[in-house]
Amino acid sequence: QVQLVESGGGLVQVGGSLRLSCAASGRTFNVNAMGWFRQAPGKEREFVAAITWSGGRTKYADSVKGRFTISRDNAKNTALLQMNSLKPEDTAVYYCAATYGGGWYSLPNSSIYDYWGQGTQVTVSS
Repeated sequence: QVQLVESGGGLVQVGGSLRLSCAASGRTFNVNAMGWFRQAPGKEREFVAAITWSGGRTKYADSVKGRFTISRDNAKNTALLQMNSLKPEDTAVYYCAATYGGGWYSLPNSSIYDYWGQGTQVTVSS
């Protein structure tokens, strides 16, 4: 079992920044990658970014490339999502997820993730 706890969400104005944090605990030694997904009201959950735990390879949705940066702190078992130049369309509940498997090209697929956090709200006001 892996437990994931997100933090760092909140209300920010357009163009502002937020940093989300996802702390993992439990059987983290088998985690292959961690990802961030988001879900806006009335919409399906969508992929935001992912990072492999050992090599630190990253993958981003086109909508956030150049604005968001995912990183990890292996010693603290924490994944971070730095969000800059925020837009109203970034408003959503953001979820952290962890997977034991999954190939590189499957990282945007939510079905490969084994564990999910409870979510943290990000609201961008215009």
